[in-house]
Amino acid sequence: MAPRRVVQLSLEQPTHAVCVVGVEMVVDVHSDVPKGAKTFGAAGSPGVEVSVLYDPQRVTRPSGKTRWPLDASVDVVVSVDTASKDLDDLTVRVSYFGEHESRALGHATLYLTGVDVSLDVDTDRTGTVRRSRGDKKTWRWGPEGYGAILLVNCDRDSHTSMRPDLASRQLASMADLQDMSPMVLSCNGPDELFDSHKLVLSVPLSDSKRVGVFCSRGGNFLSDYKQVLGPRQLSYKVERQPGEQEVRFYVEGLAFPDADFLGLVSLSVSLVDTGTLPEAPLFTDTVVFRVAPWIMTPSTQPPLDLYVCSVLDDHGSNEKFLDDMSYLALKADCKLIICPWFENRNDRWIQDEMEFGYIEAPHKSFPVVFDSPRERGLKDFPYKKILGPDFGYVTRKSLFSGPSSLDSFGNLDVSPPVTVGGQHYPLGRILVGSSFPEASGRRMAKVVLNFLFAQRVQAPVELYSDWLSVGHVDEFLSFVPTSDKKGFRLLLASPSACLKLFQEKREEGHGEAAQFDGLDNVIKRSINEMLADRTLQSDNLYAQKCIDRNREVLKRELGLTERDIIDLPQLFTQKDSYAEAFFPDMAGTWASPSPTGPSSMVAAAWRRRCGPCWSRWASAASSSTTTCPTTR
Repeated sequence: MAPRRVVQLSLEQPTHAVCVVGVEMVVDVHSDVPKGAKTFGAAGSPGVEVSVLYDPQRVTRPSGKTRWPLDASVDVVVSVDTASKDLDDLTVRVSYFGEHESRALGHATLYLTGVDVSLDVDTDRTGTVRRSRGDKKTWRWGPEGYGAILLVNCDRDSHTSMRPDLASRQLASMADLQDMSPMVLSCNGPDELFDSHKLVLSVPLSDSKRVGVFCSRGGNFLSDYKQVLGPRQLSYKVERQPGEQEVRFYVEGLAFPDADFLGLVSLSVSLVDTGTLPEAPLFTDTVVFRVAPWIMTPSTQPPLDLYVCSVLDDHGSNEKFLDDMSYLALKADCKLIICPWFENRNDRWIQDEMEFGYIEAPHKSFPVVFDSPRERGLKDFPYKKILGPDFGYVTRKSLFSGPSSLDSFGNLDVSPPVTVGGQHYPLGRILVGSSFPEASGRRMAKVVLNFLFAQRVQAPVELYSDWLSVGHVDEFLSFVPTSDKKGFRLLLASPSACLKLFQEKREEGHGEAAQFDGLDNVIKRSINEMLADRTLQSDNLYAQKCIDRNREVLKRELGLTERDIIDLPQLFTQKDSYAEAFFPDMAGTWASPSPTGPSSMVAAAWRRRCGPCWSRWASAASSSTTTCPTTR
């Protein structure tokens, strides 16, 4: 609790002070006392509450007439419950008495002007701003938590702009206000009071580059809204109009949580007395926002959009693949979006280029595409073609090194909701591929990992994927929905299951059945030949060990049992110390690989429906955070 403001009294002339509604103020009854005075009494006019604070160990509460001893352990505290209509229309009178005299030895008068100042946001997370006298300076997680939520204004609502809305100090459109969190300043009091006092809205320097504030002046035109706080403006003198009791503001987030930003920003309003030198703040009210995290959606959610690329390479056109995807989109009741050749520059790997997620607050949510550091033919597609009205964009690029294969977003996945040792993850956990913790192999870029860990609500798990040539987790795992209580199964690639299946088929008389039959430029191999290939057997013994290592991590970090895992037959082959899929692999189990072979795998990206309730992330138990290994 902030220390109470102290007002000193005078026996020679009345004292004048401003008292903020609901805020206690100490009246100093000790500094100017009549000679011989031993006790005092204090009374207030209607609308003023006068109370006495004392130490019961040192002071005995008086009986009868309320005369208190002039003891250092006794303080007078006053407060007002409503704003004044006129200056000095509230009064506190203090009378001083001798030890036995009934007549007062002197009087001190305090004239008060009540003013109602309060800065309020959606602390209760209901979607509307309500007046609050509670704790607005802290933000708390959990079902019983509180604190306002801020969206990063990373979409582009204006069709004429080339940049996200957060990059402009001008309001892009009236629709842009819906992406911002409302904030209301109550400022009720006599107009004359504001001739000698001002209201100042401010943001700390450390938060100024992460939050922007627009002020509404009551009109319905873009010019009626101006940015008053942001990266280049730390304070704003509120332009209160005569008789105005509320000023409305709209707050936008400018940055996502990251390694150097926990996601909390604060804004304050101060009532400042301009009649003193230096100017003195009489009262400050502060509110805190948490920037909503970027949240990934798992593959078990219903699809909304399916993104694919039209390409033309040495194998010809992938028109058959596009036809298959069109049929799949129709069956899935989602929209098919084809990126043409002249936009993808013959880069078919759209799932590697981008990952879809969303941000959500009580009043608004919208999807946000996360653009990978990958610099290939599709590098401009997310920014130029997906960023738009109510569709945000975020990216992280390494400034000091080029991207590796592990920076592609085929190496980024998220589980469905899981419970691990009593800890519930209602939005699942992010999965990324990496090297052995003790090894110096390839890892996802530090800037990307830092970003993912900083979102907090989907505590990432690092898996071992550096054994693969491409190094992506989607080459050996995927999740599928089920209708039982668990709601999903983990699919894991299994060389052992594949070799066992081939042995069974050989025993059934199908040993001459060939893989890759009908494909051009691929050597056909029978089951008998593959089972007799000792190099292939050795390669897959190693691959199985790598997958088993991940299996144990997934069971431990996602709270899974063997009943939650389905082994899918899959073979790998070693090339230059790294493994490659021997035939279309895990990615193909959800991307419907084209008959043209492995080159069409992972050529699709899904945007899926987000969670049904915004409060799932704010209510997540996040008191125990996961530390990003790159920042330890």
